[in-house]
Amino acid sequence: MTLAERVLASIDLTNLNDGCTADEIDRLCAEAVTPFGHVAAVCVWPAFVAQSVHLLGSSPVRVATVVNFPHGGVDIDATVGETRQAITDGADEIDVVIPYRALIAGNSVAVVEMVDAVKNAAGTAHVKAILETGELPDQPTVAIAAELAIAAGADFVKTSTGKTRVSATPEAAHTMLEVVRAAPRPVGLKPSGGIRTLEQAAVYVGLADQVMGPGWATPATFRLGASSLLADVLARLAVQ
Repeated sequence: MTLAERVLASIDLTNLNDGCTADEIDRLCAEAVTPFGHVAAVCVWPAFVAQSVHLLGSSPVRVATVVNFPHGGVDIDATVGETRQAITDGADEIDVVIPYRALIAGNSVAVVEMVDAVKNAAGTAHVKAILETGELPDQPTVAIAAELAIAAGADFVKTSTGKTRVSATPEAAHTMLEVVRAAPRPVGLKPSGGIRTLEQAAVYVGLADQVMGPGWATPATFRLGASSLLADVLARLAVQ
């Protein structure tokens, strides 16, 4: 499998734009299945979960949505309510922003309680914990955030919302992969935000191969959250 094929299969094709419309979701879901294969998932606002599920039908493309997004507050009840509604609407995956400001202030319990509550509400759906690594002060804090999220039941750790000045970075992804490697159970990684070209995606695939071993980075364990990466990948596949 070529790099472009690996990347295509791992994309969470995303539209979390302010003012996103139903027509844009129609286009997003249509783009998720390509002549070269399909992306792993679409990632949409909660209001568009049911529409996405309907459009993708029996397609293997999964439907992900976001909760406690993008600010990463500490209101567990509200976030659990968002999660339950998303599951009712058919979501396969829940991407939850951890209370990263609380963590920075020294309240690690808030992270554990939030992720644990969402995991319980999500049932069999996969939960990706968004650490918002660009807002964390240093790599030791990134490692702590990943460890807390995994201890609370997260199936993936994800770098970013894409709504802050700094999104995914190779440094943060490497730190998170080291935590994933040491985890007592299988956990995935999702770099997200600012990944627009195949070359940028290749950096993260290479890190996963380096830390976790060749072949680990499959859609079951590795995603790339992106809105514009697909176009570049398809352009490369078209000339292979």
